[in-house]
Amino acid sequence: MSAAGMYAVEVRDHMLIAHSLPGEVFGPAQGMHGATYVVDVCFMRETLTEDRIVVDIGRAHDALKAALKPLNYQNLDAAPETKGELTTTEWLCRFIFERIAEAKRAGGLGPGGDGVQRIRVTLNESHVARAWFEGPV
Repeated sequence: MSAAGMYAVEVRDHMLIAHSLPGEVFGPAQGMHGATYVVDVCFMRETLTEDRIVVDIGRAHDALKAALKPLNYQNLDAAPETKGELTTTEWLCRFIFERIAEAKRAGGLGPGGDGVQRIRVTLNESHVARAWFEGPV
């Protein structure tokens, strides 16, 4: 069987945050406001493991929960890991991506997890808007 495409597995969680986005471009979001994000993380690879999976779904969920922990139920304007940052949806995608990628490099995705080639993190801000960051790992 030729590896002409990519296999993918996606896991989902959510987080509730508060933040402000100073700058005229953000309109009413300049003031303090809350957001509930649905967070999807997609793990991609060209070939399946010996067990015919992309990644251990349970460990993928664990990695996502750990990546969200410093953000969930936090005021991002004051949280230690995000204070001083302009925490746009796009920026948060990269922030979470880096933590998932580190979990992959550290073996946190379990046996075969080292074969994951790309990860995409999507933050759904509402039913009409989302942003993502995708890259090789």
